[in-house]
Amino acid sequence: MTGRALTIEQVLTLLAGTPPRIAALTDGLTPVQLRAAPEPDEWSANGVLAHLRSCADVWGDCIRTILDEDRPTIRAVDPRTWIRHTDYPDLEFRPSFHAFATQRTELLTILEPLTPDDWARAASLTGAGAPLERTVLSFAQRLARHERTHVRQIDRTVNPVREAATVIPGTSASPAG
Repeated sequence: MTGRALTIEQVLTLLAGTPPRIAALTDGLTPVQLRAAPEPDEWSANGVLAHLRSCADVWGDCIRTILDEDRPTIRAVDPRTWIRHTDYPDLEFRPSFHAFATQRTELLTILEPLTPDDWARAASLTGAGAPLERTVLSFAQRLARHERTHVRQIDRTVNPVREAATVIPGTSASPAG
């Protein structure tokens, strides 16, 4: 899938797979572990989830606007700016994840029955240089690709935390197994 446009089926599969993948990666971790960043300038799993929620808000709203209006003009919003208007970074992981998963179910309920013509519906995106034409499909592709990258980031973030939790106190080795 790398380097090529994602098909509608691939987009739907990736978007549907994100919540269960995050759930599996974070299963059994404590709130403290979910807020642990691997390095000082890196995001914790909680930080990545906050970012994903912000992206889902911004790009999901664009998708809904394109479907609700005929060729709308949408002002570009950077999810990193939008997140400052939310409490996502401060929320505990589990309730925030539940909200993310619920929002994803709602988005998929909108996307799954779309016709090819619906996926091709377009908007003019302004505020980031020359106006750009973006479609429902292009926003959904962007969301799916972006999430795929950040799910891998969560995996890299929680693995050291999970490994550190399995180390036997007073040793540098993990339990036999």
